[in-house]
Amino acid sequence: MSPPKYVDLLALLAALAVFLLGGFPLLGYAVAAGVWLVQRGIQVLAQRRMVQELARGNRQKAMGIVAGSGLGRVWLMVTAALLVGVADREAGLAAALLLLALFTISFVAQGLAALFDDQPEGQGVA
Repeated sequence: MSPPKYVDLLALLAALAVFLLGGFPLLGYAVAAGVWLVQRGIQVLAQRRMVQELARGNRQKAMGIVAGSGLGRVWLMVTAALLVGVADREAGLAAALLLLALFTISFVAQGLAALFDDQPEGQGVA
């Protein structure tokens, strides 16, 4: 059984309770949650585009889309955490740690999903 597809979004929701109960800066949560949802949208769009390019047989363009969107999403998250950190140091740290946790959870879930994928080799798209 593969991990839930949206386990990172469940973690984001659970983090809200941690932020509220722990007294952490909600500005950090708001920025991290906003940028996480934006980067997830970019990921979904890039995934669709990659599948289209692979269907056309254009593997180089598909890999370029994966690489470019991956790097761009990381830069987006880092820039958001840095900018909120300039405005409020504690909120920036909270945002950075939450984004790091969400990225790690998402990365592990995607790796496990690829391991437990039931599609024959060459038929699935990571």
